[in-house]
Amino acid sequence: MLHSIRTIIARYIMITIGIVFVSIGLEVFLIPNNIIDGGITGISIMASYLTKLPLNVIVVLLNLPFMFISLKQMGKRFAIGYLYAMIALSIGLIFAKKLESITQDTLLATLFGGVLLGIGVGLVIRYGACMDGTEMAAILISKKTNTSVGQFVLICNLFIFTVAIFIFGFDRAMYSLVAYFVASKLIDTVVEGSNQVKAALVVTQQQEAVSQAILKNLGLLV
Repeated sequence: MLHSIRTIIARYIMITIGIVFVSIGLEVFLIPNNIIDGGITGISIMASYLTKLPLNVIVVLLNLPFMFISLKQMGKRFAIGYLYAMIALSIGLIFAKKLESITQDTLLATLFGGVLLGIGVGLVIRYGACMDGTEMAAILISKKTNTSVGQFVLICNLFIFTVAIFIFGFDRAMYSLVAYFVASKLIDTVVEGSNQVKAALVVTQQQEAVSQAILKNLGLLV
């Protein structure tokens, strides 16, 4: 019991550290230079810029529907982690916004913002939480169409960065693509670490029972 409590505490500490990295990456480096992230966060940044509403409020509101979807699709443990990440991000953005921008050099802001974003999101995902509903929507759509998860996320982000051209200009949209590329590479590195990727093919006529058992053993289903 004590070991389980320590594991949970350690998990949420690492998620919190990840949120701190993301908040600083966004508010100190990217947003002051009109550079956006992909997914729901990118949409939230543009919506905040156009409506002047606080970014932390918009991020939570846009992610709420996906959080409820995660409760049904991924289980209680994952949904609780998602909710905690959203609340922590909302608070983190408030405090990070009070920090001064470190550099006005757009390229440096892009690279450092992308690095912090990638490390932060990677930590959040690695320790069983989520910060963006785009991937969850991609999973649901991939089940009903021939579009893969990766293809859907890429299409969404290309659309988001295209919209950013009309809001922030072509050069800022291109810098946003660079930041997104840097972040995505670091996310993969943090999540996977030095472990080799392993796959297993299970042939069964009881797909639902097997998938539920696997998810439960991995701690993704309560």
